[in-house]
Amino acid sequence: MAEGELPAVLILDIGGTHGVLEDLAALLKKHFHLITMKEFLGNKEEMRKKIQSIFVFECRPTIDCELLESLPNLKVIANSGVGVDHLDLKMISSFGVKVTNTPHAVADPTADIGMALMLASARRLVEGSILNFLGPSYFFGTPCFCCERDDLSESIFGMLLQGKIFRGLNFPEASTSPMSYFFLGQQ
Repeated sequence: MAEGELPAVLILDIGGTHGVLEDLAALLKKHFHLITMKEFLGNKEEMRKKIQSIFVFECRPTIDCELLESLPNLKVIANSGVGVDHLDLKMISSFGVKVTNTPHAVADPTADIGMALMLASARRLVEGSILNFLGPSYFFGTPCFCCERDDLSESIFGMLLQGKIFRGLNFPEASTSPMSYFFLGQQ
């Protein structure tokens, strides 16, 4: 690598179905010279000595012996995910290559989902969602439990609302679920 030249990183592709997201690629380009797998395979002899790292995005590109043997200056495989189960660590380390990952990258979203699942369970949102889409007659066996209109005025949700009657509630078409009024207490 010449003075001032950015280190070369091998990636599968930019954009498309399996490539690195375009925003992420733009960020990587600030610090690295990105070489796509297509460019690498098209000019292997020239590219093989430049590449010092492989950026694995969504388990791609596949890291195998053939690829590692063709990259003599490879120092690190940077995995964008949390786990490294898709990588053969023993084989990679036998080439003297290090593997990195992002172990805490999804800690906050995982906690968010955990809290959302607990709240959904406590508030029985799954049953409410099913009731919203299938209709109360699915559960209660009544032929027509709610009015066949866009609003729920004077409809009774029976056990769910403990006999309360909704009066004057108009629900915009496809924008607000009637069940959100029940579960979120909006009136």
